[in-house]
Amino acid sequence: MGAFVSGLELSRRFYTEAVRPVLEAWFPDLPYSAALLGRGSEVLGFDDAMSGDHNWEPRVLLFLRKDDQARNGDRLADALSREVPTRFADRPTEYGIHTLRGYFLEQLDFDVEGEIRARDWFTFPEQNLRMVTAGAVFHDEISLTPVRERLAYYPRDVWLYLQIAAWWRVHPEVNLAGRTGFVGDELGSALIGSQLVHDLMRLCFLMERQYAPYSKWFGTAFSRLSCAAELSPLFSKVLVARSWQEREEALMAAYSGVAQLHNTLEITAPVTIGVEQLWDRPFKVVWGDFPGALVADIKDPEVRRIAERWPVGGIDQIRNVLWAARDRRQLIALFD
Repeated sequence: MGAFVSGLELSRRFYTEAVRPVLEAWFPDLPYSAALLGRGSEVLGFDDAMSGDHNWEPRVLLFLRKDDQARNGDRLADALSREVPTRFADRPTEYGIHTLRGYFLEQLDFDVEGEIRARDWFTFPEQNLRMVTAGAVFHDEISLTPVRERLAYYPRDVWLYLQIAAWWRVHPEVNLAGRTGFVGDELGSALIGSQLVHDLMRLCFLMERQYAPYSKWFGTAFSRLSCAAELSPLFSKVLVARSWQEREEALMAAYSGVAQLHNTLEITAPVTIGVEQLWDRPFKVVWGDFPGALVADIKDPEVRRIAERWPVGGIDQIRNVLWAARDRRQLIALFD
């Protein structure tokens, strides 16, 4: 068996050896962009030898201006279908022909010719943002790169708000790992501990300004964050704890580690943390007013209004029900 070649590299070769020659020979004056974007392990850079067993082949997305697609789209598709198999015949291949506007409407229900408002950012699925900003651009004559740069990461005030919401996912739950264990529900305690680890990891993605991918690659992507070496052992201790008391101690250490990351990054003024026992119950939690520190720095009036009214974060949980890009129009109403 030969050495593994990543899907991104295969797609680059596919474009260079098969697609570009057709464009140069048949449409020498046609401006276009070419890239590998979208869903797939190879786009995110996490593919391996196992990835090749399904839906994994060299592929390229081609982007044309609207008028050029109307005039030449069908002719280009026909030329590629006839020429590509003779130029890149050793494996199945895939290509698509789009306009920039059409593609991003399909992926995000967003018109790239318009302004991106705060409520747009809150209703873009995070994993979709990662998929359209990862991968690679092989050729760019019609400004695909500027569109990707606009979507590269959340604006500062949106970013601050999403951290507020992420901390509020942790704070109401952190004492429940002890409360459930106290009544003998170790399985329930372990489930809560696991969810808290997931939420703390999401905070790490936010702090390092990286979009989190979907669940298959969530842990792999986390391992590549700069904080992973220090925090992964703390999170693992929560997951392997055998009792609620052991889990409680591990959660306090994990929370403290993420709190230290926040303070080290100097996102806000330093936040003091301390150990508390809510309602004097025998369950210890570490707590700091990170939401209060973060909201004080929000300047955008639209983001501040949402943060003061409804600090629930992004839309990915609701997306489990409303998953199509066109559903975003219904979700926007939640923020009005």
